[in-house]
Amino acid sequence: MNNKIVKLFNIDYPIIQAGMIWCSGWKLASAVSNAGGLGLIGSGSMYPDVFREHIIKCKNATDKPFGVNVPMLYPDIDKHIDIIISEGVKIVFTSAGNPKTWTGILKEHGITVIHVISNAKFAKKSEDAGVDAIVAEGFEAGGHNGREETTTFCLIPLIKQTVNIPLIAAGGIATGRGMLAAMALGADGVQIGSRFAASTESSANINFKNKIIEANEGDTKLMLKQLTPVRLLKNKFYEEIEKAEIRGASIEELSKILGRGRAKRGMFDGDLEEGELEIGQVSTLINEIKSAKEIIDEIITEYRLAKKEILSSDF
Repeated sequence: MNNKIVKLFNIDYPIIQAGMIWCSGWKLASAVSNAGGLGLIGSGSMYPDVFREHIIKCKNATDKPFGVNVPMLYPDIDKHIDIIISEGVKIVFTSAGNPKTWTGILKEHGITVIHVISNAKFAKKSEDAGVDAIVAEGFEAGGHNGREETTTFCLIPLIKQTVNIPLIAAGGIATGRGMLAAMALGADGVQIGSRFAASTESSANINFKNKIIEANEGDTKLMLKQLTPVRLLKNKFYEEIEKAEIRGASIEELSKILGRGRAKRGMFDGDLEEGELEIGQVSTLINEIKSAKEIIDEIITEYRLAKKEILSSDF
């Protein structure tokens, strides 16, 4: 397989594992990279010393390319950037902020920069900022999401006609057929989160992993749009937020309900009632906990079979 994303990252397959908080540590990132994709360490849930430790362990666990995801909302982002540079990380995905803020500094150090967006406006801003590629994340995605609620099927062709840099599709992709569909819409590769969150190597709590594979259609919903939109599995915490939003709760009240450490409580500690359980709509297609290598092998096999089916069609 030879395309823009494969060349950009020097990997075997244009599959990127999303840098999810509380799920994407060095074990998952190195396993994905060793299997031919691009693994990402999710720095958003890590203190600086923990982040450095994960980078060092990942370098020891793989000789393949890997990267890190850095949410710009992280309070100690300057410390994370210093660690990235000092540890020689070569690939950085930035998200949840202005791409101009750190792209220039990172590129001065020879780092490949990719920015995550959910609309055409920020896709163009990212290109103008000099990023090497963008991730266009549709409404179906888990975790923090765009306010526009544009689905992946609509977003990818829109972004394709907006920018000229490599395009990675995200949101609602967990299978080979999903990957083929995204690339048919104009993507050069895919970023997959939910399926890897439920992988063997994911640092998520087993309770959360089991909750993912038990999820049915309609079990997730985009919430907290007044704060930062986030897609959640329905549970007691979700119901509390829903009731508050229905009665017109203020931003202050919603912030108080959310509190601190809610995502850690759900995804890392395994509190399925009071924790925040971030996952995508595609969780309904995830029915088994598998290793990162099994997931990638399965996706590539299905992708190739689906492609042959379409090419052999009489239509």
